[in-house]
Amino acid sequence: MITVDEWERLVSAALVGTDRRPVPDLLGQAAAHTVGARAGQRLHRGEPLPAAPPEEQPLVPRAAGERVSRILDGEQPRLLPEWLEAAAVRGYRLPPKLVPRVLDHGVRDRSLRGPIGVLAGARGRWLAALNPAWAYLLEEATAHMGTVFSTSNASNTSAAPTGPPGLPRPPAPNDATDPNDSGSPSGSADADGSADSDDSASSEGSAGSGASAGSDGSGSGGGDGPTSSGGSAGARGSSDSDGSGGSEESLGSGGSAEEGEVETHQLWEFGTRGDRLSYLRGLRSADPARARALLRRGWEQEGPEDRAAFIHAMADGLSMADEPFLEAALDDRRREVRSQAADLLTRLPESRLGRRMAERAARCLTLAGNRLQADPPQACDSAMERDGVRSRAPGGTGQRSWWLQQLVAHTPLSFWTHHFGRTAKQIVALNIGEWSREVRLGWERAAVLQNDPTWARALFAVEPLTDLLAVLPPAERADKAAELVHDQPVDGQLIMMLGGVPAPWGAALAEAVLAKILDTAGRQPWNLGELVRLASERVDPAMHEVAARLSPEPPVQEVAATLRFRFDMLAELEPRP
Repeated sequence: MITVDEWERLVSAALVGTDRRPVPDLLGQAAAHTVGARAGQRLHRGEPLPAAPPEEQPLVPRAAGERVSRILDGEQPRLLPEWLEAAAVRGYRLPPKLVPRVLDHGVRDRSLRGPIGVLAGARGRWLAALNPAWAYLLEEATAHMGTVFSTSNASNTSAAPTGPPGLPRPPAPNDATDPNDSGSPSGSADADGSADSDDSASSEGSAGSGASAGSDGSGSGGGDGPTSSGGSAGARGSSDSDGSGGSEESLGSGGSAEEGEVETHQLWEFGTRGDRLSYLRGLRSADPARARALLRRGWEQEGPEDRAAFIHAMADGLSMADEPFLEAALDDRRREVRSQAADLLTRLPESRLGRRMAERAARCLTLAGNRLQADPPQACDSAMERDGVRSRAPGGTGQRSWWLQQLVAHTPLSFWTHHFGRTAKQIVALNIGEWSREVRLGWERAAVLQNDPTWARALFAVEPLTDLLAVLPPAERADKAAELVHDQPVDGQLIMMLGGVPAPWGAALAEAVLAKILDTAGRQPWNLGELVRLASERVDPAMHEVAARLSPEPPVQEVAATLRFRFDMLAELEPRP
């Protein structure tokens, strides 16, 4: 290695020129010195890494390990999520050599992280602590553990998520009741303290801060929650710099005793939006009250997109205990936040918003014998906007038609059966006249929002819309879908409808779809790609022999081959007697 003196001699020669101070092979020696300087370093004593802890989960059976290795190598790659989920619910762990590859898949596909959190085992968690790219295994994946192991405590919705030993979990549920949970979010400005552009004082804007109650009794609900406030956002969990925050129960300015008991998690404090949302969903599934308290504590500091996403996550475990929080969120400056809050409040018939909407709807729809007379609102006032009614209609839709549809959509469906003294089926069959389309669209939207299978069933009988299928129980959903497949062309609407029917598809739906594939294969085989893929992944794999015998047509045989692959794949995961 060239010494410092030798390097200085080379530099001097380069500066004055080799004619005055000759140095042999100047550039070659300089290059050699540079390479040596970059590569050379003094040896230092390193500390050995701690060994990975012993595994406590059983290894997947050998055949199953070989199967997932083939999937990772590109054979039937779309089946990786199904294999991971099936192996995780059985409590297995991956072969050590496959753990890094599967962890890399979790980096790219967030939906896989739940089962990966189980299958990685102690070795995977040890590796994740050494590689920042895999750190999600120690953080986000834990939020999914409750769903992965739900078979052991499906009847106990308040139980904490369980999983392999040593894996961090969301905070355990609080067995105490929640008497102090009357605090609500203070509607907040964006992170820079400015109002959103879609919430200015235009026809599209909301009532803004402190919207006054109209004649129908709407309003912020008194002292149950603060109104929108400005103020710049500080660090998460801190109060506004100017001390603003609404009422005494606003976030960042006191609050209930429960708020002080909520333990924050590193992922919640420092994670990305997706990380924080996954953590919130896991906590909400385990203990809705704690999740709500966590949101209240730092609500003013959240950005508008975060607030909308977090409100949407409250759908899991929704109850009247959430009503004060959601009612106050109607004063948020962001329209998306108000809309999400209104949608959730619609699912609570006893909510203040539900009662206000029922009063408005009663004035718009009156029963005269067997005829339902509709009189849409003449105007959309600020109180209606606060409750989630958008004043500006989409192109091609009249203003009054748009307002009527939204009012009906956000009115509790139970109101109509009590108000008219008739069943959902009888009400849907009424002659409505001029505004029938708007009223039915409103009811259909309400059935989806409120997850009401009785109304969905009644409306589906009149007009079989695919959105209504999602509200029906899985078995009934599959039967209804099978009825529709026969007359439905192979198009995007068919794919969307079938995509809403969870696996495994039973015999009736499977046979209908296979018949549709066979019928279309001879006329439009180029149009079958997505339907073949969907059938291959959703049909009960035990039907692989039925599909194989049906026809030699390539699309049908492709489905049969994938079903056989899935059948063997799942059989390999079953423990041998």
